[in-house]
Amino acid sequence: MFLVTGATGNAGGAVVRALVADGQSVRALVRPGSGFGSWPAGVEPVVGDLNRPQSLRAAFSGVQAVFLLSGYEQLPVTLEAMRRAGVERVVLLSSSAAPSGDTSNAVARYQILSEQAVRESGLGWTFLQPNSLMSNSFRWIAQARSGDVVRLPFASVRIAAIDPDDLAAVAAAALRSSDHEGRAYRLSGPEALLPEEQVRIVADVLGRELCFEAQSNEDARAEMSTRMPAEYVEAFFRFFVDGELDESQVLPTVEEITGRMPGTFAQWARAHAEALA
Repeated sequence: MFLVTGATGNAGGAVVRALVADGQSVRALVRPGSGFGSWPAGVEPVVGDLNRPQSLRAAFSGVQAVFLLSGYEQLPVTLEAMRRAGVERVVLLSSSAAPSGDTSNAVARYQILSEQAVRESGLGWTFLQPNSLMSNSFRWIAQARSGDVVRLPFASVRIAAIDPDDLAAVAAAALRSSDHEGRAYRLSGPEALLPEEQVRIVADVLGRELCFEAQSNEDARAEMSTRMPAEYVEAFFRFFVDGELDESQVLPTVEEITGRMPGTFAQWARAHAEALA
């Protein structure tokens, strides 16, 4: 049995599907009141809160390995509860910012501290440190639905974004086998694209004329400040304006672990055309 946290999200949901496709038994953890996802048949839903370790006893029972999200305050206590329940290993979804070791950056800090907690837990561990996910594009689809102009920040920054399904394939491999224990895997997609190029690809898939406009740093900061803490806004500006994070490098990791090339952004967009329309 494998437990997937964040199972209604883009990454966690993809991990659920990858494990089920491989014939594995899967338990999907969701927060109280959040509702269940549209998972394949046979997935066992369980309700619990990673910030309330006492709510997770049933979730951990009989579980061999856990796909775990970063950033929870009670993570050390939760990891100890996993160890006591007989969980053997954890595959942690970290990020490309973690290898910097820079705890002065708020986004990098919670990933770094999560990795530290897992490393010290006594459990087997694998860290996944992906570039931005292709599914982040869902955030700007509302603009395309309301008009023909898409305004995005950091217009000059190339990112080799990764399909959540490719991240999930690596996660599934690490969950199933101890061969990946003690490894931190940086993950990317097969091409580094500008925001404008992503918009152009989605326009082609949808058969639409979409116009890209670069958002000024001032406007981007103001907009981001309405939906995230100031320290997180500053973290992203350090990443993509000050250049402290480079997600443009195309890495071979997905192919090395799964035996296949990671999917392109165009392939991802075609697969999700209905959701993008």
